[in-house]
Amino acid sequence: MTDSKPAAGRDYSETLFLPRTDFPMRAGLPQREPEILSRWAATDLYGRIRAAAAGRPKFVLHDGPPYANGHIHIGTALNKILKDVIVRAQGALGHDANYVPGWDCHGLPIEWKIEEQYRAKGRNKDEVPVVEFRRECRAFAEHWLSVQREEFKRLGVTGDWDHPYVTMSYPAEAAIARELMTFATTGQLYRGSKPVMWSVVEKTALAEAEVEYEDHVSDTIWAAFPVVAGPDDLAGPDDLVGASVVIWTTTPWTIPGNRAVAYSNKVSYGLYRVVAAAEENWAQPGVRYVVADQLAGDVFKAARVEAFERVAAVAPETLAGLTLAHPLAAWNEGYRFAVPMLDGEHVTDEAGTGFVHTAPGHGREDFEVWMANGRALRARGIEVAIPYTVDADGALTEAAPGLTGRRVLTDKGDKGDANKAVIAALTEAGTLVARSTLKHSYPHSWRSKKPVIFRNTPQWFIALDKPVETLHGETLREVALREIAATQWVPPQGQNRITGMIANRPDWVVSRQRAWGVPITVFVHKGTGEILRDERVNARIVAAFAAEGADAWFTDETGGRFLGPDHDPADYDKVTDVLDVWFDSGSTHAFTLDDPEQFPGLAGIRRKRDGGADTVMYLEGSDQHRGWFHSSLLESCGTRDRAPYDVVLTHGFVLDPKGEKMSKSKGNVVAPQDVIKGSGADILRLWVAASDYTDDLRIGPEIIKTFSETYRKLRNSLRWMLGTLAHFDPQDRVAPEAMPELERFILHRLAELDGEIREAYRTHDTKRVVALLNGFMTGDLSSFYFDVRKDALYCDPASSPARRAALTAVEETFRRVTIWLAPVLAFTAEEAWLARFPSAEGSVHLQTLPETPAAWRDDALAQRWARIRRVRRVVTGALEIERAAKRIGASLEAAPVVFIADPELRTALDGVDFAEICITSDIRVEAGEGPADAFRLDEVRGVAVVPALAEGRKCARSWKVTPAVGSDPDYPDVTPRDALALREWDARHPAQAAE
Repeated sequence: MTDSKPAAGRDYSETLFLPRTDFPMRAGLPQREPEILSRWAATDLYGRIRAAAAGRPKFVLHDGPPYANGHIHIGTALNKILKDVIVRAQGALGHDANYVPGWDCHGLPIEWKIEEQYRAKGRNKDEVPVVEFRRECRAFAEHWLSVQREEFKRLGVTGDWDHPYVTMSYPAEAAIARELMTFATTGQLYRGSKPVMWSVVEKTALAEAEVEYEDHVSDTIWAAFPVVAGPDDLAGPDDLVGASVVIWTTTPWTIPGNRAVAYSNKVSYGLYRVVAAAEENWAQPGVRYVVADQLAGDVFKAARVEAFERVAAVAPETLAGLTLAHPLAAWNEGYRFAVPMLDGEHVTDEAGTGFVHTAPGHGREDFEVWMANGRALRARGIEVAIPYTVDADGALTEAAPGLTGRRVLTDKGDKGDANKAVIAALTEAGTLVARSTLKHSYPHSWRSKKPVIFRNTPQWFIALDKPVETLHGETLREVALREIAATQWVPPQGQNRITGMIANRPDWVVSRQRAWGVPITVFVHKGTGEILRDERVNARIVAAFAAEGADAWFTDETGGRFLGPDHDPADYDKVTDVLDVWFDSGSTHAFTLDDPEQFPGLAGIRRKRDGGADTVMYLEGSDQHRGWFHSSLLESCGTRDRAPYDVVLTHGFVLDPKGEKMSKSKGNVVAPQDVIKGSGADILRLWVAASDYTDDLRIGPEIIKTFSETYRKLRNSLRWMLGTLAHFDPQDRVAPEAMPELERFILHRLAELDGEIREAYRTHDTKRVVALLNGFMTGDLSSFYFDVRKDALYCDPASSPARRAALTAVEETFRRVTIWLAPVLAFTAEEAWLARFPSAEGSVHLQTLPETPAAWRDDALAQRWARIRRVRRVVTGALEIERAAKRIGASLEAAPVVFIADPELRTALDGVDFAEICITSDIRVEAGEGPADAFRLDEVRGVAVVPALAEGRKCARSWKVTPAVGSDPDYPDVTPRDALALREWDARHPAQAAE
């Protein structure tokens, strides 16, 4: 069209209303995005968004604090982008959506990094004053916090970056200490001795959230506990005394800590005799063992017994009164104590022997069954105290006679010599039945990647099952379960997951034997062991922390400055443990959502559950059901009798294109910094928003390429609208009721999309938003409406009602599409908006979703145009074949005949310029099936197309082929419509027309 000239030599391209815009086809996002970021900073976009949203209902996405210890990775990018998309969407929906970013700064990962630096320099951490060491940890966290902040900004995330919350800030440390002291004051905090997961490498207790399960090869043994007495003291059944109860364990090193054997009253047991076995066997002929009937075959197979027989059944009530000898009793007199049998619900006959070796210092269930039987054990004269058989270094203590010093794990986390020594002792004692190895899932520290052990240590716990007066007599577990049910979980299955975790978890161990963290700010009376509960002391601690930070606790050896004149420091021990970092992050709501002085923009939240209109959302990866969601729930329920959130949304993890976990060794890591450098942050944002984030996401070069192509199509739609709207004068706006049907159909689609996109954003269904917009912009607009209306928009006279109506429809479309896209393509939508509305203070992110008149919705019209487009598809398909065969060059050279057998489809074309819709110069519609060789599409029954060439001359301006060309003598080489447009153009541009 633009390169055609008439014989007279006039260039008609200047008379066309061709798109004109500075919005480039090539995005150049890696260069353009930083410019937009600079503009946002210079114009204080965040502040202007806050001002514009003042007074609206609040939507607060409370940031789950990332850890300040390295560059962000693709999973972090997913998390932060998804948060930003949701926050921007909620702002566009009309909320005051204030996002305050935050960071976790305490804890072992940072402390471990500083220790690594010390070791590299030959320094000893224990020789450095604790405050100096903490100062180095703080500097390390500050550095990475600054690095991550800039990386998050580069993703296009808008928030209060100048005033984030930081767990190591002085006010935050004061608030965390205050929360801990609330637990102490209400009686929920206690010091106890329980088996906890312990990292030998890191020398500290670990929470479940700090542990990951990896394959591990363990030594396994079957060991015999000789029966020495029956139910009536030493007058037990003759057929059991002298027999042995057999246990199976994957932790031979725990045998020195054994104090009982557990059985189940639901399991069938039998007394068995070995009939035949090889000479070298530990299990020799004549030996009698008690095992579960279901497992007898497996046990004797492991023991390489060639033949065995069942002697008698053994009833659970008989087992209840048996007294056993420790399997090492014959090897060392230190183990010559009674080993009782205890009924345990955790015992099954699914694996092992049907009996469970019970070392209460090395397992949760072992501890619970031991403590539950404490009174009965004391009545039998059995010592209930739990021995400390393993120390912090993973070495067996003096409570393991004959084995002291043997290591369970080395300092580097490798297998020590304890198992080998225990197995040798059992062999010497004659109580080893069999041994093997087992590859199984075993807990590892997620930091050191080394196995952990369960060991009994004194720790600080928060009780989950103690009725609490401030919780209206409920237990913390009961409150948490109640609040889970009152919270909205996205996706819904998250509720079941965290419910099971809370229902079954043990008391919360909150102490860590480290230096970099908020200390457990309590004093314990030396005489009574009671925790000091004094609000005056608590107030002094909070005030000191707010002014000096938590270092204040470590600069006063006795704590006299906090105890003040009210208490004698000589009477109290000052606790030196620090808090589990999950307690820190679980307390963040207390110093962000509930601190109007530090974060005034978040103050005064009135949640919907409390009769208000505000919403608090937590959003993290699905692993945080046992992490941040979990600790935040327990912390808030324990201090406020309610959950800190109203909505919890979870996303999956990022995998490579094959669905494998990313690792440097595999070479499949995708760094967000590399994607931004090569393609731009908006490509990452599109990938995040378009993916099903409720499941694991995949990313790789080809996936990025695919999203880059999708982005290109969306951008081109925006660019075409911008170019076309360069010719739009608001005074030429056409009322909807005066528009042609095609424009009213587009308005209908806008009204339809308005409801769908609002609902998708409201429910955080970003994938649906992208799918709706992509389908509309590429299907309804680019390949249909824009294509059809190019002729009228480019060639009609400026005064043409059809052209003006089309421009009005494009303007309404551009405004909505750009605002709808803005939460996802934050940079591109801004660039497009400013190209259309180049105000110095303008921003698409200051807009809310425009109201779309309900009158635009016309379902009957939409059904009619759906039928028209079905017929058009057949015509388009036929012309594609003609082009491929080079029988036509462009569709305007064609004048096909369309046969329509379906009366409903034929009626839909009544009153429609179907040639214009199909972009042909002419078209003829006839009733009937059409000839056999006509073109058809299987999915559109009853429509057939016979291609034909258009008759007449080609218009030099619009390229239409028609006999009408030349009917206006003043413009002999164009159609009458183009002659009218030229006459009007020449009248408005007389000087150019004269040339």
